[in-house]
Amino acid sequence: MKVYLLLMLVALGVTVLATPLVRWTCIRWGIVPKLRDRDIQAVPVPRLGGVAMTIGFLTAMALGSRIPYMGPVFETSVPWAVMGGACAMCVLGVADDILELDWFTKLAGQLLIAGVMAYYGVQLVSFPIFGLTIGSSRLSLVVTVLVVVAIVNAVNFIDGLDGLAAGVVAIGAGSFFAYSYFLTRMMGAASYATTAALVVITLLGISAGFLWFNFHPSSIMMGGGAETLGLILAAAGIIVTGQIDPSMLGRQQVLAGLMPIILPLAVIVVPLGDLVVTSVRRLLGGHSPFVADRSHFHDRLLARGHSHRG
Repeated sequence: MKVYLLLMLVALGVTVLATPLVRWTCIRWGIVPKLRDRDIQAVPVPRLGGVAMTIGFLTAMALGSRIPYMGPVFETSVPWAVMGGACAMCVLGVADDILELDWFTKLAGQLLIAGVMAYYGVQLVSFPIFGLTIGSSRLSLVVTVLVVVAIVNAVNFIDGLDGLAAGVVAIGAGSFFAYSYFLTRMMGAASYATTAALVVITLLGISAGFLWFNFHPSSIMMGGGAETLGLILAAAGIIVTGQIDPSMLGRQQVLAGLMPIILPLAVIVVPLGDLVVTSVRRLLGGHSPFVADRSHFHDRLLARGHSHRG
C-alpha cells in the first residue's frame, strides 16, 4: 500500500507542478482559444491541461517501473501499452485543441489509438463469469476498441463544467483502486502489485492534482485531456478483468466477476447517458452527433437556474 500511496503522491505532485507551467506556456505562446457560443466561461481560458496530467501519469508510471516491488507488473506489455495510448491520446487532444479537428478525423484517431493499445495487450478476452469468452481474437479486438472509444467520448462529453470530468474520474479511480486491491487480497496473491491498481491509483493522483486548478472558477481547462482520462479509465476496467481467477472465488464468483463491469458503468453512467441522449437529440435535430452544442445534461441544469458548483 505504501508504494501505491507514493506513486499517487508523485502523480499528484508532478501534475500540480506541471499545470501552472503549461498554463504559462499557453499564455506566453498565445495558445488561448477564443470563446465559442457554447462556452460558459466569461473570459478565454487555456485548454491544454491534459498535457500536465499526461506528464504526471507518465512520470509516476515510469517511476513505478524502477521500483522492485512493481517490477513484475512491467514484465508484460500492458502497462507500456497504456502509457503509449495515453501519450498518443494527449497528442491527439492537443492537435484538436489547437487546430479544431473535424469529428471524423478525431474519431479515426481515437479508433487507431484504441486499436494499437488493444493489440499490445489491453484487450477484453473473457468475462470471469462461468468462463464466458468473447469468441475470437478478432472479435475481442473489435469489442475492446468500441468499449474504449465509447468511454473516451463519454468522459469527453461531460467536460463542460469546471472540475466535472476530473472529479468524476477521481471518484471512479478511487473506487476502482479499492476494488482491485481488495480483490487481490481476497484471492491470496503472493504480491499485491497489479497493473490495474497501479493504473487507477496514478489516475487518481493526476485527477486530484489537476482539480486544484480546475475547480470553479478554473484557471485552466483539460481540453483533450478528458479523452486521455477516459482512455486510462477504460484501460483499467479492461485490465482488472484479467486478474480474476473464477476457480478461486467460490460462491463469490458471480459478484466478483460482475464488479469489473458494474464499476466502470457506475462511474460513467451519467456520462454515458449524456452521450446517448445528447447524440439522439442532435440526430433528431438533423445535426451530426459529434457537432458540439450546449445540450448536455450540465448545460440544461445551468439553464434551469442551478449554480455552477451546485
